[in-house]
Amino acid sequence: MRRTRKQSNIRAPQAGWDGTDVLLACLAEENVEVMFGFPGAAILPVLDRLWFHAEGITNQTRRKRLAFSGALSTCYANSTERICGRNDIMSKTKTDAAASLAGTNGAQVFHRMLQAEGVETMFGFPGGAVLPIFDELFESPIQFVLTRHEQGATHMADAYARSTGKVGVVIATSGPGATNIVTGLATANMDSIPMVAFTGQVKSTLIGNDAFQEADVTGVTRPVTKHNFLVRDVKDLGRIVREAFHIARTGRPGPVLVDIPVDCTVAKLDSEPDLEPNLPGYKPRGGIGNERQIRIAADMINAARRPVLYVGGGVILSGAAEELTAVARKGKLPVTTTLLGLGAFDESDPLSLKMLGMHGTAYANHAVQQCDCLVSVGARFDDRVTGDLSKFAPNAKIIHIDIDPSSISKNVEVDVPVVGDAKAILAQMLPMIECPDRSAWLAQIDEWKKKFPLTYKADGDIRPQEVIEKLGELTKHDAIVATGVGQHQMWAAQFYGWKKPRQIITSGGLGTMGFGCPAAIGAQFGNPGKLVVDIDGDGSFTMTMVEVITAVQYNQPAKFIVLDNEYLGMVRQWQELFYGKRYSATPHACPEFTEIAKGFGAGAAKITDRRQVADALNEMIRYDGPFVLHVCVAREENVFPMVAAGKALDDMIHSQLI
Repeated sequence: MRRTRKQSNIRAPQAGWDGTDVLLACLAEENVEVMFGFPGAAILPVLDRLWFHAEGITNQTRRKRLAFSGALSTCYANSTERICGRNDIMSKTKTDAAASLAGTNGAQVFHRMLQAEGVETMFGFPGGAVLPIFDELFESPIQFVLTRHEQGATHMADAYARSTGKVGVVIATSGPGATNIVTGLATANMDSIPMVAFTGQVKSTLIGNDAFQEADVTGVTRPVTKHNFLVRDVKDLGRIVREAFHIARTGRPGPVLVDIPVDCTVAKLDSEPDLEPNLPGYKPRGGIGNERQIRIAADMINAARRPVLYVGGGVILSGAAEELTAVARKGKLPVTTTLLGLGAFDESDPLSLKMLGMHGTAYANHAVQQCDCLVSVGARFDDRVTGDLSKFAPNAKIIHIDIDPSSISKNVEVDVPVVGDAKAILAQMLPMIECPDRSAWLAQIDEWKKKFPLTYKADGDIRPQEVIEKLGELTKHDAIVATGVGQHQMWAAQFYGWKKPRQIITSGGLGTMGFGCPAAIGAQFGNPGKLVVDIDGDGSFTMTMVEVITAVQYNQPAKFIVLDNEYLGMVRQWQELFYGKRYSATPHACPEFTEIAKGFGAGAAKITDRRQVADALNEMIRYDGPFVLHVCVAREENVFPMVAAGKALDDMIHSQLI
């Protein structure tokens, strides 16, 4: 019997209502009383309306319901053992991947091919459909890192690739193991990160029968990968593995998934397989660019009086930072970078404008809006960079250098396209670059730098900007820094002081909260001996902090700074500025991070006073092992400058101090 509709202050849908009103009315009609979820910018109108329509809940009751309840306990026993007997295996000579494969099974072929591709480390989680692969892994020289969740494994492989330039590798079992890596694949795909993911699958004869732990993995992952494969026969496995690595690392890089039915890993080859890649439709661009287009671009740059180099993550992916710096310095070209381009150009250089965009520097945004020639290298004109497209760089001729022809004129019409590898094209362009008098333009930029510096109020509560700035000083701006997503990510971009490529490890395009903690661990595996620090927010860190156990188990000395403002800060900032301070679903109750970290086996400390910042950071840096530093920061600190959604790039909200 259908329940009687509960009396609600939400009426039946009316003409003239917007989508949010209709949604809430329909939920009331369906007798929905409780919803679960997580806020974000794309659903702020819904959250704001919930603030008004929540029935019978006073503000006082709201606050009480936010109180953290329950106790956390751990049963983790610290272990120094390596998974799969790795300590014994590493001294062995690597298997000759070119040796005969006839008579071997699929799992053995799989490991031979990984070794042939130079794989040294992979991340993941075992399960029934990949047991034959893990059994073979016991005798493999490849280091396997057991994570606590498949999403964490994918982020670790992603960060390993970002920080080393190698292809990251992740493996998961069928069904839920495979679907758990989807967010990580989407993160890598949006940022063009080379990664190969292997998933187990049910037996070939059971595919499509809703077998236990079956999922249509290729169907699910097709939109979030560069390419994916379903292996049908053990004879194809070796070739497909080679093709996957080739696709992942060539052209515009990206993640590739290979779904392997369990019967293909136990079946044996009765003859030598054909390992030659067969990709007739895949012809990635690369190498040198068109000489004529490069000459036209160089002439346009030389003729400009107010040029700006706009640099994205493609420069880092192509290893073109040295060539970029040479071009900029020879032509006295100011350089601004995207979030993913940070480190491509030394920010201590007088030509640096730092980051542009929604939370970029005011002087970078003004320079782009006033320039007469904008040279985009390895960037894609993302909406967080351009603001209102109709008002973006209105006086500029635009040159776009990119390896992916589909990215050119996708968002912004360009005047001179140059398709090819950024490193090769910049090297070709360098002899053509001249240096006309640009003193007036550089003087104008210096004036903007003096008028609109990045700043913050350095008194009272701990300011997150101060923590990040001090970390930069203490590490001489040389650490590898991972971040989550939110306010802390933008403050890290603004205040750390980036000097070299592959230094910032962050989710740009997808904006994946929870990325920072596992990313720091993955980067640490790829860079032993380097200081790796995760600058995180309390919201992001709580999503994946269980991976600190992985760092402890493998004795990876990654550091984790949790900037805790007891809010989901970036969403709260939007609510403050655009939704009348109605903080719907953004107050964020947190546990005692230090106690949890110690329970995991890591070092930990908590600070609440500005005078503790330098000493606490030094303690963290010196600690021999993973360390969590819980920093209680000013609760309602905002990220400035800020370009509101839909506004022109130079229409900025500035800090109260400016």
